[in-house]
Order: sequence, then structure tokens, then C-alpha cells
Amino acid sequence: MRYTIIALLTGSALALAGCGGSKTETSTTTNSVTTQADSLTVDTNVTTPVLSPGQAFANAAASSDAFEIAESQLAQTASKSAAIKAFAQKMIDAHTGSTTKLKAAAASATPAITPDATLTAEQQQKLDALKAQTGADFDTAYAADQVAAHQATLDALKTYSATGDVPELKTFATGLVPTVTAHLNMAKGLKP
Repeated sequence: MRYTIIALLTGSALALAGCGGSKTETSTTTNSVTTQADSLTVDTNVTTPVLSPGQAFANAAASSDAFEIAESQLAQTASKSAAIKAFAQKMIDAHTGSTTKLKAAAASATPAITPDATLTAEQQQKLDALKAQTGADFDTAYAADQVAAHQATLDALKTYSATGDVPELKTFATGLVPTVTAHLNMAKGLKP
């Protein structure tokens, strides 16, 4: 049984390490699993990929776009405010376009990078919390989320633009700074 668990964990780690197609480094962690039923302790060495800065940036940009789009689609149906709905439609359009540009920049990198748009735990938590809001509370929460998300994205773009390791993604980041700055200012001006 011990060897089966080790083989499964090692095989899973190797399969994950093979995904992504980008430069990765690896780190080794030791996990200990103890079961109460038979007091069996299994030590395994699992190799997990560490993302390159370019892959990490691409993933963060993709999840940011996905979060903005998801919240804005929700605002289209949940908000009663014409201003919120108009802003939300602009965010859907702009972040859909941003995702297209990100994918093109990432694909042209050597080696190619595939952005992962999976929401972070924090983004998913904010989206779930927003789904529970109604009326003016929804609009206030949506506007606050948009300000915070755009500020975080702007900070990430400026940082990667200055220190990034993939020229195509640096160009993408630099080109997006004015747009995200404008979105941040629009979000700050929302009157729920």
C-alpha cells in the first residue's frame, strides 16, 4: 500500500510538471500522511513546479480578466443602476479584449506560455459574496471590488512592465497600463 501511494503521488506530480509548456523550476516538499485507523505514516517526496515569473504574470492577468468579466456579467443581471450596468458592459468588452491580447502575447513568447484563467481563492470568495448581495448593497460591493481589482491589476502591470522576464508580456503589460488606469478612475467614480 505504501508503494502504491508513493507511485500515485509521484505520477501525479510528474503529470502536473509536464503541463504548461513554459519554463519552470521545481521544488521538493515532504508530506507526511498519518491515518488514525492503523497509525500508518507515509513520507513522500513530491516534486511540484514553481512557475516562472512570466507564467505567474500570465496566470494573474488571465484570472484578473476572468474575475472582472464574471463580476460584471453578474452586475448586468443583479444591478438596478444604469451607471453600474454601463460600467459593467465596458468591463466585459475591455477584459474580453485584454484576454485576447494576453493570449496572443503569451503564445508568441519563446517558449510559448498558456495563461491559466482560474480564479484565485480570494477572487472566488469575492464573487461568491457578491452573488449574495442585492440592491444598493450589491452596487456598493461591486464598485468596491472593481476599485480593488483594478488597483491590484495596475500594480501588477507596472511591476511586470519594469521587471518582467518575457519581452512579449512586458510589452503587453506596458500597453495595458493606460487602459487599466482609466478603468480604475471610472470605478472610483461609480456612484452606487
